[in-house]
Amino acid sequence: MGTMPVGMMPAGMKAAGTVARPTVRTALLRAALPVLLLPLFGCGPSRNEFAPACPVAQLVPALADVTQFNGTGRDLTDMVVQAHVTRVDGECSQGSDDNTLAAKVSVTISVQRGPAMAGRQADLTTFVAVMRGGEVIDKQLLPVRVDFPPNVDRVTLTSKGLELALPVGNGVAGPSYHIIAGFQLTPEQVEANERSRSR
Repeated sequence: MGTMPVGMMPAGMKAAGTVARPTVRTALLRAALPVLLLPLFGCGPSRNEFAPACPVAQLVPALADVTQFNGTGRDLTDMVVQAHVTRVDGECSQGSDDNTLAAKVSVTISVQRGPAMAGRQADLTTFVAVMRGGEVIDKQLLPVRVDFPPNVDRVTLTSKGLELALPVGNGVAGPSYHIIAGFQLTPEQVEANERSRSR
């Protein structure tokens, strides 16, 4: 078994099913969006076995941040919560047969409580998507319930490992797949992130 870089988790952070592909694919294929290549999944072989080649982890900056506001205002005093994907960790190993690669992925986020938050709880949605050949072939939503303890306005959370079974063989290997993680954003939020990064 090996370890996949870019590693605490609320109970509510779990897979919520497969959703449509275009949201991530459109953002990833925009020329204006840089993609940060994170280190490969680390793959350490068991005794007398060769390590499997592992997928590539990627972080798309325009999908790595989310800010929620109270109403239409966009000043700091209007901010309810702000969050950032800081890490995508994982590991991979030989699957149940020679035609399957088993991978496990977790997402770490840093969350800041804003001045406009009325209580001490916030809900966010992250995702993990699998791409091959420029196409999103699977995408899982990971809802996150964030609880801020008293007198604490910033927390770091890591999801439980999301298990993936990736078909390999016939010219398809671990590096044929790219693992993408970020926040589930509206088109307006993606554009706001792009503008913020271009300043």
